[in-house]
Amino acid sequence: MIGAMLLSVLDQSPVRSGLTPADAVQETLELAAAADRLGYHRYWLAEHHATSGLAGSAPEILIGHVASRTSRLRVGAGGVMLSHYSPLKVAEQFRMLETLFPGRIDLGLGRAPGSDQLTARALAYGAPRGAELYPRQVTDLIGWLDDALPSEHPFASVKATPRTTTTPEIWMLGSSGESAMLAAHFGVAFAFAHFISADGSVEAMQEYRARFQPSSRLASPRAAAAVFVVCADTEAEAVRLAKSRELFIVRLYTGRGGPYPSVEEAERYPYTPRELAIVEHAQRRRIAGAPEQVREQLTAFAAEHAADELVIVTITHDPKARLRSYELIAEVCGLR
Repeated sequence: MIGAMLLSVLDQSPVRSGLTPADAVQETLELAAAADRLGYHRYWLAEHHATSGLAGSAPEILIGHVASRTSRLRVGAGGVMLSHYSPLKVAEQFRMLETLFPGRIDLGLGRAPGSDQLTARALAYGAPRGAELYPRQVTDLIGWLDDALPSEHPFASVKATPRTTTTPEIWMLGSSGESAMLAAHFGVAFAFAHFISADGSVEAMQEYRARFQPSSRLASPRAAAAVFVVCADTEAEAVRLAKSRELFIVRLYTGRGGPYPSVEEAERYPYTPRELAIVEHAQRRRIAGAPEQVREQLTAFAAEHAADELVIVTITHDPKARLRSYELIAEVCGLR
């Protein structure tokens, strides 16, 4: 914890080169147990489809496994790509999770497809949903979660089950001002995905707070930022470990994808000038350093963004280095 600010974890379940998706899922479960011990506040599971580098295609399933293996963490989706799905089905999935783990479940909602366009169409399966429908989907989802659909709604008589005495926390996720305004409009918490795009992050957080409309769920704005961090015993080692991400992003942005590469693969890779520009852009949205450096940068980042919480995204090819990074952050930020 940095002052009164909370620290949490976002896990994309990376598939490391030379290993399998099953290994990645097992590493997610092990890291979640460690985060529970270390004092992190919440543990979010991402949703990605049709990619060989990220195994988390079904956060609603992983949430149950993570929650069953931890005792203190809030556990949730970071997030569910609602545009693909029926709001009623999502409401029932998360009512069930809340029934199993009352007071511990988060439902983060995203507009992005989390996939390529062909896969997005396959997920819709004959019922394509444009971005213009997303606000209505959010409205209906909240209505079903809160048992508060208006009487004139065509499905007003349909109730989401199981019935629960508590409901999940709702977060709106995004990397743009538009997502911030939607979160403000619905009166829900907002998390900015800085690790995806740093452009306009401060302005989006300001816009969210300025436009926030209190709701039955949230009386005042609550804002988090998800930031990529690698912490090691020395700055040089942290920067070296972060090279894996640089190559992963280059491949992703140039349509080649693939598993998460090792540092050695990244060091051997012959970057073109265009690819070096991608690397430079990626470096602007990461924090890499020794513990005190990371704490100082996280503190400054949180102050600049007026963030109530930081959600830490850390991926290294070596799982021991990844765990060590979260351990060092927990120690230097006083989580224990």
